[in-house]
Amino acid sequence: MAAGCCGAKKQKLNNHFSPSCCNGNMSNMAQHHNKYLQHPNIYKNGVVVCVEMCFFCFEVLYCHLNQYDPPKSPTFPNDSYPLFVTWKTGNDRRLRGCIGTFNSMNLHSGLREYAITSAFKDSRFSPITREELGKLHVSVSILRHFEDGEDYMDWEIGTHGIRIEFTTEKGSKRTATYLPEVASEQGWDHIKTIDSLLRKGGYKGTITSDVRKGIRLTRYQSEKLTVSYPEYKEHWRSTRNC
Repeated sequence: MAAGCCGAKKQKLNNHFSPSCCNGNMSNMAQHHNKYLQHPNIYKNGVVVCVEMCFFCFEVLYCHLNQYDPPKSPTFPNDSYPLFVTWKTGNDRRLRGCIGTFNSMNLHSGLREYAITSAFKDSRFSPITREELGKLHVSVSILRHFEDGEDYMDWEIGTHGIRIEFTTEKGSKRTATYLPEVASEQGWDHIKTIDSLLRKGGYKGTITSDVRKGIRLTRYQSEKLTVSYPEYKEHWRSTRNC
């Protein structure tokens, strides 16, 4: 299930925006988190994310925008992990799209799917255009190390992403998530982050201490790499000159 991950700009906490849905199946994740640490030759120092994943996302977007055939499968491992793809633009790195999944997906098909989904189907933004390519940055986030929090404060800013499950003022069950970098980028403390995430997830009532205490929180960590379009072009040229 797809999930939106971050805010479009510095937010006032009384503002509400409607990102993509944030439901995610958290079952069966634990078996994937450390599966490949038993095989140290597959990943460097046990780190899953690699720069080739970012290059692949650019290749997928470039082919789509220019109506070329989709790129062939990449050479990095095709194991299964939850993942997010984020597009930003310009020197100030304004968000242009961020969607991913909490379900474990094979990296080849997952990155192929969410490179396109985050570029064209994030409901907060218009679809990315061909003219924007030169200003884009792409980030790939591989989500790992999921843990249940004891309460809504049981996570570290800048280290953990958080996914909350809560009940709205009308009794509906909702979920919402922020990747690890969101709180620090926005300059939020724990309370401001939780309150913003409740609004993101659709809570429209008054946010009280009891509302926060009723949250079920899952914390996780993210391996993230970012590549610019000029870096992708240089990579493309170098691989074809070999």
